[in-house]
Amino acid sequence: MTRADRWMLPDGIAEILPADAVQIETLRRRLLDLYHSWGYELVIPPMVEFTDSLLVGMGRELELSTFKVTDQLSGRTLGIRADITPQAARIDAHSFPRAGANRLCYAGQVLHTRPRTPMGSRAPIQIGAELYGVETLGADLEVISLMLESLLAAGVQQIHLDLGHVAIYRSLAQVAGLDDEQWRELFALLQSKASADIQRWVADNVSEPRAAVWLRELPRLAGGRECLTHARELFDGAPAPLGQALADLQRVADSLARRYPAVELFFDLSEVRGYDYETGLVFAAYTPGHGQALANGGRYNGIGAVFGRERAATGFSTDLVALNTLGREAEPEAGAILAPAGDGEALWCAVEKLRRQGEVVIGALPDGAEGELLARCDRELVLENGDWVVKPRG
Repeated sequence: MTRADRWMLPDGIAEILPADAVQIETLRRRLLDLYHSWGYELVIPPMVEFTDSLLVGMGRELELSTFKVTDQLSGRTLGIRADITPQAARIDAHSFPRAGANRLCYAGQVLHTRPRTPMGSRAPIQIGAELYGVETLGADLEVISLMLESLLAAGVQQIHLDLGHVAIYRSLAQVAGLDDEQWRELFALLQSKASADIQRWVADNVSEPRAAVWLRELPRLAGGRECLTHARELFDGAPAPLGQALADLQRVADSLARRYPAVELFFDLSEVRGYDYETGLVFAAYTPGHGQALANGGRYNGIGAVFGRERAATGFSTDLVALNTLGREAEPEAGAILAPAGDGEALWCAVEKLRRQGEVVIGALPDGAEGELLARCDRELVLENGDWVVKPRG
């Protein structure tokens, strides 16, 4: 490595400099205060855990996203977390168990082996909330509402909410009698939204007539509320869980339309994101001009079983840095007060009083060592008639 290369960071890894860091930290505090007001309690999971607990039950995608290292003390494999959700599930099931509802929130950096989007960060700051122990649809509605409140608190003006339900695909795959290999093939096609390829695949692999019709139509079931009406007609005679999924989507949509009339609702009944571990409603929020989901989540019942305590669960998360970038415009940095050099008791007391009041006070250094910091000082502390007072700086 040459000397010129030593300052470079790996692809997808970035440092956050003061102006942005202040904005991101302010947003983090605002959102955590929001979650606290809803009854969610803050947890701070560790950056690394044994992969036995960090990855269990969360699907292959998370495993591929996780950096792994060897623990020099135990010889076991450690994972550097790529998602805080499984850590929160472990805490609910083992470290902080409750008999009923358990509301947890978190904020911390995660690390991905590869960026999840082109030009995306491999070290996003994840913030989110999880609700455990409640099976009812009201819990899903609470979590979706809190996700929307998070975006509004961040200053996101236009929100487009996508809703789906993994029970729809599960039910159709069961009726079609797909084996594991077929399931993986169709799953990949649905993820890529390759409609023409799906039509060909169904014709070659699904012999059950009703299932073939339903699977061919599935990619077309996307749009506004009219697609729910079409789905109820199309899936007449389908397994009961599919009908219940459509009813749940309708109820959630009705409630959200009353609570957030400005939010545009969109339904994608072929959505299979998170299929490996999610079990019910799935949702994602978008905003114009940003191609990737700004926040997403869903129901993932049963994940706690691997920790000895099976629980209903639903939650969401978002990238704090992306949210800050797309939200409100940065507020101008507040001015500061320049304090003269010296260690007199009266001067020290005056400076400390100002700092306790929330002012930024920068102490002068000899030979002008403050450099560019002086430009921030719009006032100065001066001695006037025996008292230290704040005056505009000329």
